[in-house]
Amino acid sequence: MGSPAALYLAGAGVGRITLVDDDLVDLTNLQRQIAHTMASIGQPKALSAQRAIAALNPDTDVRCVLARADAQLLEPLVAQADVVLDCSDNFATRHALNAACVRQGKPLVSGAAIRFDAQITVFDPRDAASPCYACVFPPASAFEEVACSTLGVLAPLVGIVGAMQAAEALKLLSGAGPSLAGRMLMLDARAMQWSELKLPRKAGCPVCG
Repeated sequence: MGSPAALYLAGAGVGRITLVDDDLVDLTNLQRQIAHTMASIGQPKALSAQRAIAALNPDTDVRCVLARADAQLLEPLVAQADVVLDCSDNFATRHALNAACVRQGKPLVSGAAIRFDAQITVFDPRDAASPCYACVFPPASAFEEVACSTLGVLAPLVGIVGAMQAAEALKLLSGAGPSLAGRMLMLDARAMQWSELKLPRKAGCPVCG
């Protein structure tokens, strides 16, 4: 999701984008991570994406953080952001990012995709009725964690979700209409059918309650 999201944000004229990723480009990434090319294999993903953004919009200031996203790293980065996009692929990073956004009062655009299924929502701590990620996926719960590298993902699906994350981020930045806060959209790509869930804030949430 991070590749299409970053490219669409830069193309729309967002002035500053921070990319956090400690991984290197692999051949298996290229079918879905469209910011990279064959020439980028073996290079840091954040730097490869930075070059792709510069080729699209050289006026966007891209900061690359070549490190694993943890609580200590995320806190100051989230504090400097206007809106945060979660394009990660593991629960530990998602929970750390959510907690930082709650503490800093920053909206979080969350997306996920695996196999033929995807979801997207916005967690906005500025909205008293909006839940946070931990309200929906409690940190103490045992969820089965699977990776795209294990089960695969329909390549265009991450493009769909990443583009929608960019759209929600642009709406939050510009105030152009209500966000997805309090609602989660879920896509079954086999049937190409969307469904929607209402997400209330959980009173006893350990993060935002």
